[in-house]
Amino acid sequence: MSHDGAGPGAVLRSATFLIAGALAATALAACSVDEERESKPTAAQDIAPAARALVTDGGTLRWAVDTVPETLNTFQTDADATTSRVAAAVLPGMFRLDADGRPQRNPDVLESAEVTATEPRQVVVYRLDRRAVWSDGRRIDASDFAAQWHALSGKDSAYWTARNAGYDRIEKVERGANDREVKVTFGKPYADWESLFSPLYPKDVTGTPSGFNDGARKTLKVTAGPFAVQKVDHQGGQVTLKRNPRWWGRTAKLSEIALVAVPRDQRAKALADGRIDLAEVDPEEARRIAPVTPGKSGSTPQHSTSQHGTPQQGPPAQAAARDVVIRKSLEPAYTQLALNGSKGPLSDERVRRAVARALDRTALAGLVLKPLGLPVTPLGSHLALAGQPAYEDGSGALGKQDTAQAKELLTEAGWVSGPGAGQKKQAGSEGRKAGAGGAAAGALAKDGKPLQLRFLLPSGSGSQSLRTVGDHVARMLDRVGIRTEITKVPDDSFFRDHIASGDYDLALYSWPVSAFPATDARPIFAKPVPAADGSLNVEQNYTRVGTDQVDQLFDEAIATLDEDEERDLVRKADVRLWAVAGSIPLYQRPQLTAARVSVANAGSFGFQTPVYEDMGFLKKGARGPGAASGAPVSPSAGGPHPQDAREPR
Repeated sequence: MSHDGAGPGAVLRSATFLIAGALAATALAACSVDEERESKPTAAQDIAPAARALVTDGGTLRWAVDTVPETLNTFQTDADATTSRVAAAVLPGMFRLDADGRPQRNPDVLESAEVTATEPRQVVVYRLDRRAVWSDGRRIDASDFAAQWHALSGKDSAYWTARNAGYDRIEKVERGANDREVKVTFGKPYADWESLFSPLYPKDVTGTPSGFNDGARKTLKVTAGPFAVQKVDHQGGQVTLKRNPRWWGRTAKLSEIALVAVPRDQRAKALADGRIDLAEVDPEEARRIAPVTPGKSGSTPQHSTSQHGTPQQGPPAQAAARDVVIRKSLEPAYTQLALNGSKGPLSDERVRRAVARALDRTALAGLVLKPLGLPVTPLGSHLALAGQPAYEDGSGALGKQDTAQAKELLTEAGWVSGPGAGQKKQAGSEGRKAGAGGAAAGALAKDGKPLQLRFLLPSGSGSQSLRTVGDHVARMLDRVGIRTEITKVPDDSFFRDHIASGDYDLALYSWPVSAFPATDARPIFAKPVPAADGSLNVEQNYTRVGTDQVDQLFDEAIATLDEDEERDLVRKADVRLWAVAGSIPLYQRPQLTAARVSVANAGSFGFQTPVYEDMGFLKKGARGPGAASGAPVSPSAGGPHPQDAREPR
């Protein structure tokens, strides 16, 4: 958990407020209709899909990552995105996400998984594939499930765990009808049971505190995925995964995957130099990469490539221009405007709502998504993304952009033109008196104090688009009389020293969205409560705005085994989150991946869990249906850095 002032390393995935009367009630009633609200992802994934017969057997895929991880245990506080990438390639997971962000049974691991009883206890029976074995030859069985449950249940403080959500509801884990069955009995109903045991670690790791705390930090000796860990080289900046000969599913096409640590601002050059084949990039880097022209699916690279995708001829800079494309989708994460409701003017819900009503969210989304050729659609939910079952646009509880309404809310809250309103000059306000749709309104004050908010933005090179969005937000607030003082801080301290400690009024940062919002989103929106030491336990709710009603909806959602009811409760919680304006979702984040045109079944995955065994390089002369689908990025493109103060997962 996190206490007020704790840094981001203390909290990971476990993962309000006064309701505005009639407006919220109307929206809540609309959300209660028992009908299926189907939606589609706003943008499709872009991974150059190709049949396995078209993919070369062998080769090394060199995939850029941000870091060589400090731990290979995803359940520890210092786990990062690379930790999760390694775990997904080398460990079994019971469920994985499809392209629509919906959990699907992993057919290589499970023959079936189902709730077999609900009374007097919820019981889930997993039936494992008969071939499922660890890399040391031992069968995967109930003892591995039981060891992981014990480690993550929260009952043994000797285990240094980052989270125990779901595992703390399990009463017992035991062998089922035979060695291939695992019977899990819950002491409390748990709707998101499909989130558990993914990944599943061997009992060699989870069976003892020392194995859990230290044994899986630098290596994983026993694995059960299409790949195994060969070497973790911190000095050389690389994690090497090799094909697992004991993998019982489809044999991995690649011989190796090399996860190479490359700073984001150096990835274009690394691609040009032939040092990497696949890299998530920021729009600023994407503009330096010359992709294949879109719409010419029959085109081929202008020179041949080696088995691992490295250009064999031509100068490095031209090589990247010739055989690298940008694969575009939307990430399962969103950028929001956070409003710190614990102090100052924003502790008044009316002021928060005025800020929200001043924003043209479509225009802000367009700043980032339109130059990339991605759909310009403002996000309508705090808890789900378009395409996910729980998604529904709940922003009607707040209302659309309305300058007049925003001004009325401020007047109601006591902020008026008068003495003191213009005493403090807004930092960086020159040139903002007009633009973004209208002229700035007169400054406001209350009790002689001007209405001015400290707006925190990151200063790093990969955060230019956030600063662009922030500048437009400030202009929109100017038009209703809210002045902002923009403060830019280094990226590495933005979250740790400011967001987590509450040292801001407004800020732009991102949150990932999972397939299990009732579990994973609750810490982000839970009502802060006083801790025993007198500090405020905010968990991951860095806006510090919360209500008992929202908490109750999350509690009810996680305890029902009716999927439709769970989704309806999640939607109701989202409507209440909109109504109190603790945070304002703006847009789903763009996902840009630079890939060699020979790379198949990898790129911008969107929601989907990568299928590592199908990744590889196209055979000479072969063309997958998406081999040249990447598109160039406009010179005016913009988009937030993937680590814009968002929590690692």
